[in-house]
Amino acid sequence: MKRRTLPAAAALAVTAALLLTACGSGDDKSSDNDKIAGADTGDQKTSASPSPSGSVDRPTITLPKDLTDTFESWKTGDPTKDVVLTDVAERIDATNYAITQGDAELPALSFYYSGTALAEAQDWVASIVKDGYTITGTNRYYNAKIDVFDSASAGVVYCEDQGKAYAKDRKSEKVYKTEVTAKSYVLYSTRLEKNEQGIWQTAKLTSERGHKSCTP
Repeated sequence: MKRRTLPAAAALAVTAALLLTACGSGDDKSSDNDKIAGADTGDQKTSASPSPSGSVDRPTITLPKDLTDTFESWKTGDPTKDVVLTDVAERIDATNYAITQGDAELPALSFYYSGTALAEAQDWVASIVKDGYTITGTNRYYNAKIDVFDSASAGVVYCEDQGKAYAKDRKSEKVYKTEVTAKSYVLYSTRLEKNEQGIWQTAKLTSERGHKSCTP
């Protein structure tokens, strides 16, 4: 059975929607102060987004019923590393939530992003909303590798499986299911910096589709 292809304009928009969480630049060069963790693999256990810790008044993020973010083996047992990973998961949820709400200025974005990464995330959300799309389905995040550099900086590398995540037209609610390929798997490299509130904000984010450490 042949899979119907989308008109060129629609196909580009759908592709853009699925590239949503891969909004970071792919060409950043890292110095010793900008280093990131290396990718790794391991046993995978599925869980929902980890619960935030601490007494900080965090923004409420509730994904719609047709969108799920799952995080596999997202805890290390190390208290500091697990706090960092929790804030990474919250940032991911915040980004996807901003898309579904159609709000590039959502306070949750500036809560979990900073600097260049924040500007890029806001621009990316705005472009998807402008094209009339949102996202639906399941995003799977796995193979997280973390390095804590010092008391206020860390690097996290992780993978995303977008094979069951789809673009959806905001008006008609039509879902565009696309073929799963190597490009459905994305490697993310991030640098996080802890702010005065104790939140590990994503300051830099790069991505690479089809990376061998993420593909089956």
